[in-house]
Amino acid sequence: MAARSQHGGPVANGGGAPALLPLLLLLLSAASIIPRGDGQNLVTEDVTVVEGDVATISCRVKNSDDSVIQLLNPNRQTIYFRDFRPLKDSRFQLVNFSNSELRVSLTNVSISDEGRYFCQLYTDPPQEIYTTITVLVPPRNLVIDIQKEIAVEGEEIELNCTAMASRPATTIRWFKGNKELTGKSEVEQWSDMYTVTSQLLLKVGREDDGVPVICLVDHPAVKDLQTQRYLEVMYKPQVRVSQNYPVQGLTREGEPLELTCAAYGKPQPTDMRWLRVDDEMPQHVVVSGSNLLISNLNKTDNGTYRCEASNAVGKSHADYMLFVYDTTATTEPAVHDSRAGEEGAIRSVDHAVVGGVVAVVVFAMLCLLIILGRYFARHKGTYFTHEAKGADDAADADTAIINAEGGQNNSEEKKEYFI
Repeated sequence: MAARSQHGGPVANGGGAPALLPLLLLLLSAASIIPRGDGQNLVTEDVTVVEGDVATISCRVKNSDDSVIQLLNPNRQTIYFRDFRPLKDSRFQLVNFSNSELRVSLTNVSISDEGRYFCQLYTDPPQEIYTTITVLVPPRNLVIDIQKEIAVEGEEIELNCTAMASRPATTIRWFKGNKELTGKSEVEQWSDMYTVTSQLLLKVGREDDGVPVICLVDHPAVKDLQTQRYLEVMYKPQVRVSQNYPVQGLTREGEPLELTCAAYGKPQPTDMRWLRVDDEMPQHVVVSGSNLLISNLNKTDNGTYRCEASNAVGKSHADYMLFVYDTTATTEPAVHDSRAGEEGAIRSVDHAVVGGVVAVVVFAMLCLLIILGRYFARHKGTYFTHEAKGADDAADADTAIINAEGGQNNSEEKKEYFI
């Protein structure tokens, strides 16, 4: 009968013992090179890298006891076994190998390299952790398209900024000069890439001419990526009339007057003319380009003189109000400056009007004081008349006091009241 082991299994006869010996030796050898994992821990970190840069993968062992470390790619192909690289991809290079770390670099990273990479530790039982490589792709192109290359003041124009083929999707920000504006973005996905287009609607004025509109990208793979377009805005002329002579003081009879008209616009005004509002221009007035000259003022020159300027966008004007004083006048005149037309030229303040308003206010205050004085005077007279009531028919002062309002007793009450 065949012998059995203590576990109930048959015991091989002496003739089978030599066949079992090599298997036992192999098991003992394997047990000697695969230590137990008690007290050992694998550590690694996720990696984020920009496309085209270098990614570094680190598999580290805490409390190492010389166990074997290897690194596998997302397809579970061995990249490095200890310090040996079975994989033929030469972009993987050994950075550091020791009993406690296997560190490998991957150059020229592409989207296809993204995924999980596995660190394995040959212990009993084996240990495995993974690290994830995430690849960032900055925008390929950044372009601003503008609806109108040249805009007119008051128009609303449309600008579009497009950031192509990025990963993840780009955030687009708008600026006009240093002021941030709000646009509306749309995202399109193509495979693993994103294209973002942001639309900006902008109402332009003359102050926007020559101001840059900036499209700026906010993306983790790139810093300070931006593009810009300069606004070109056309606007009506801005007109101003200034008095060259007399520089200060009154415009008196017999003296000269010289005015200059200045106009600025885009395009620059090509047509400029002087006229007298609501009347004919005096024959002795000399107009030379932007200048108006009256060599000998008289009172018939009083009125409003207007300078008009126009360009391809429109027409504007500014007015000058002239008042000619007598030769003996010494009062400071109202400030004769240009009074703007409806298109926005500058208006001046007439000091005579201000003086008139002040005079009216002073007169009103004087009238109020007179009325109050008369009111108090009448009230006081009524009071004394009331006190003398009943004494009108008395023969003398003593009788008047006795007869006033009930006789002597009432008189004493009155005295106490006044005391």
